[in-house]
Amino acid sequence: MASIVGLLLAAGHGRRFGGDKLLQPLADGTPVAVAAARALKAACADSIAVLRPEQDALAALLEAEGLRVVRCAAARSGMGYSLAAGVAASRDARGWLVALADMPCIRVATLQAVAELIGGGAALAAPSYAGRRGHPVGFAARWRDALLALEGDEGARAILEQSRFLLHVLETDDPGVLQDVDSPADLAALRLPGGGG
Repeated sequence: MASIVGLLLAAGHGRRFGGDKLLQPLADGTPVAVAAARALKAACADSIAVLRPEQDALAALLEAEGLRVVRCAAARSGMGYSLAAGVAASRDARGWLVALADMPCIRVATLQAVAELIGGGAALAAPSYAGRRGHPVGFAARWRDALLALEGDEGARAILEQSRFLLHVLETDDPGVLQDVDSPADLAALRLPGGGG
């Protein structure tokens, strides 16, 4: 039976960070993207990482974690292309749980809860912390064509804005849904699940 597929978007350049932030170690030594991948894989047994063609080191790490790697040549032109590539590689999915590789602190339970909402019939789902919507975002299969048509750097923002009334927002006590790594200061300030960091 088709399942909810995890999509880890890992093709960003990290320009604001000043280098490849996804390979930077967290406090426990785990690379940022590997921590995000492990959590996603724990929530979605079938998970795909979307990378730029030249990201060989990261591809090897993520394949070792059990993720399928899809290389997207157009990824450098924006997140929309990465998301479309991940959906194209899993057309039979019942839905997608879209996570960002620079957000390593989201709890597995949060990822699972969003995936379960999509599996249970929600059209769109996302967690919220302290009144702010965060990541990951879940999309039901009904959005397949719209996701395949994405381009540019807006990702799926237009879908979410145009269909706000369909979005199931899950209130959580998980600050990780808002914590991304855009700068070395962000990395230093992360609080890992379980009290590390």
